[in-house]
Amino acid sequence: MTSRLPGEGRRVSVLGAPLGFGAGTAGVDLGPAAMRVARLTQRIAQLGFEVRDMGDLHFEPPQQTAQPQDKAKYLSEIAAGCETIAAEVQKILRAGEFPIVLGGDHSIAAGSVAGVASVARERGESIGLVWFDAHADMNTTETTLSGNVHGMPLAALLGYGARELTHVAGFAPKLDPRFCAHVGARDIDPAERELIRKLGVRFFTMREIDERGMRAVMDEAIGVARLAPGGYHVTLDVDALDPGDAPGSGTVVRGGLTYREAHLAMEKIAEAGGMIALEVVEINTALDFNNRTAVLGVELILSALGKTIL
Repeated sequence: MTSRLPGEGRRVSVLGAPLGFGAGTAGVDLGPAAMRVARLTQRIAQLGFEVRDMGDLHFEPPQQTAQPQDKAKYLSEIAAGCETIAAEVQKILRAGEFPIVLGGDHSIAAGSVAGVASVARERGESIGLVWFDAHADMNTTETTLSGNVHGMPLAALLGYGARELTHVAGFAPKLDPRFCAHVGARDIDPAERELIRKLGVRFFTMREIDERGMRAVMDEAIGVARLAPGGYHVTLDVDALDPGDAPGSGTVVRGGLTYREAHLAMEKIAEAGGMIALEVVEINTALDFNNRTAVLGVELILSALGKTIL
């Protein structure tokens, strides 16, 4: 396998971010452990990479229980956790290593992407993004229907929402919408649609994937993200996948990416090059069957790193 990773090219750091305060269902905090049980680090090493497992970050538990009327449940705890994640991702990148972040719920992306964007910013560059998700994750405290922060990180990275989230790592926005591609959406709130249209973020919905095929969609999505001079971050929420293949999610929506579509997407990313960080989030062990979703998450990471059939 020929490496297309940045920096030294063969050095990978795995960082567990078992933050689950942003989700509405308990269980995502054990996602990193589930992927390690599925032999993530050993299997990455088998591809010829030097792997450093940094273990899991520790997040202080909330002191008070969130209330149903809260517009951003556990916001201060999540923001503090995202600052920690951003700082650790910065260290990995500055060491010339490739970060693989294991969630936790998708609120962690407000930290991981912030870390990547801040290092690129030091070089005067902006980064791109490929975001796989059944949902837009573009709610704010003004538009949220649930108050769950894992529905807000993409909006925050684009500069919309609570300042505690938008200004993780000390600046906003983290992303230029021209360089952002969202793949797999099939459950979008009305207010999110308005923000998507306002910003012009390129969304590849499941209908477009059905009509055009995954190959064409990924070629265009990667093309959007690669317009950024600083490379692009890839984040995969397992609810982008069809629940028949990935049942271990607290936010399943029928009609998602198939097993092969998901692998093709990651294979295309590896083939194209330019990825500078990768994360997999929202694996809920309480809802999984025989660690099936975690095993798939590991397989998709391997495909993104260049594992091929032949």
